[in-house]
Amino acid sequence: MSVQTQHHTAKYDIFDLSAPHAKWRQLREDQPVFQDPETGYWIVTRHADVKAVFDDWNTFSSDNAQAPMRPMCDVGKQIMKDGGFTVYSGLSARVPPEHTRIRKIAQSAFGPRRFKAIQPKIEIIVDRYLAKIAAMGECDFFREVAYDVPALVLFALMGIPDEDVPKVKDWATSRAVLTWGNLTDEEQLPLAQKMVEYWAYCRGLVAARKETPGDDFPTDMVQAQAAGADITDDEIAGVMYSVLFAGHETTTTLMANAVITLMSNRDAWDAICADPSLIPAATEEILRFEPSIVSWRRRAKVDAEIGGVSIPEGSNILMIMGSGNRDTAVFEDPETFDIHRKNARNHLSFGYGIHFCIGFQLAKMEFGIMLRELTTRFPKMKMKPGQDIEYLTNISFRVPNQVLVDLGLEAQK
Repeated sequence: MSVQTQHHTAKYDIFDLSAPHAKWRQLREDQPVFQDPETGYWIVTRHADVKAVFDDWNTFSSDNAQAPMRPMCDVGKQIMKDGGFTVYSGLSARVPPEHTRIRKIAQSAFGPRRFKAIQPKIEIIVDRYLAKIAAMGECDFFREVAYDVPALVLFALMGIPDEDVPKVKDWATSRAVLTWGNLTDEEQLPLAQKMVEYWAYCRGLVAARKETPGDDFPTDMVQAQAAGADITDDEIAGVMYSVLFAGHETTTTLMANAVITLMSNRDAWDAICADPSLIPAATEEILRFEPSIVSWRRRAKVDAEIGGVSIPEGSNILMIMGSGNRDTAVFEDPETFDIHRKNARNHLSFGYGIHFCIGFQLAKMEFGIMLRELTTRFPKMKMKPGQDIEYLTNISFRVPNQVLVDLGLEAQK
């Protein structure tokens, strides 16, 4: 038995995100940095250590951030090669100077001006979906609202026609499972084909905007390129490939997890219903307490040290931001959900350093509008009793399979 695993009182399964908090707490206290015997990954659980790894991109490369947890089988590789698939990341797995160059151009197209222009569209989309569930009286909030709304917002921003939404959503789900799940060779093959289709679609979008400009993100990127910005068509398509995925799956999960959290912390919900000015602070606390993405990956480029533990060159590292967000060294009484917490925004849920989430403003804006409308329209909303909520089996995304709610409209009458 190695030094790294001798303290274990129970096996830790990094793919099981159903109720990880007690285990994370134990790891922070007993073994804040250790090597997982099943996967070989070095697990990092404390806030300061996670932040330090994020911050040192020279030592800890992001080149494995989007790599499949189980390497793609040979047949799958061939499918992707034959299909002309050449991208694995728009930004999150790139490093400077390439990352700096592409991010700067993407950020100019992904700034406040673009978000301001889309705010009325967000309000229309949210209104449409909440009106639909109001007529039902009860619903699976995850499927009926949270699943579609962020996708429609993002796709409006990206210039994706509504009729393509189910297809792009399906590609995004396939990509999540392929990258962060634990698949057999057979299970990988249909998903490899979907990635080929997804990549062809992104490249097609860039070509289409060169022919017919629109009022959207790819047009902004293509016009920046035409004005002399140093970015290739495939790099623009690569940013689309990443943003079309990252920009809605995460917000879907944030909305779903927020409803679960607020329904079980009734005082917080009632406080927001009474005073919507609490929404920005509540948003930060939800991001801290129950984030969409609980862990992210890096690879040691050289022999290194994390939290006093030696990490050999080439080691894969799993930083558990969800654990860092509940570290007593940073947050007082961290297992308590408190929308009045003064330092909630020190959470690590958007990452840290050069790869800090490019869409954080959009996520907060969308979520804020959703929370405002939910608390205004359905103040008596509650979870339906007796649900068995399961979470997607993977290392990074804490996605519930359902959020069954009673909107409480009878109680309001």
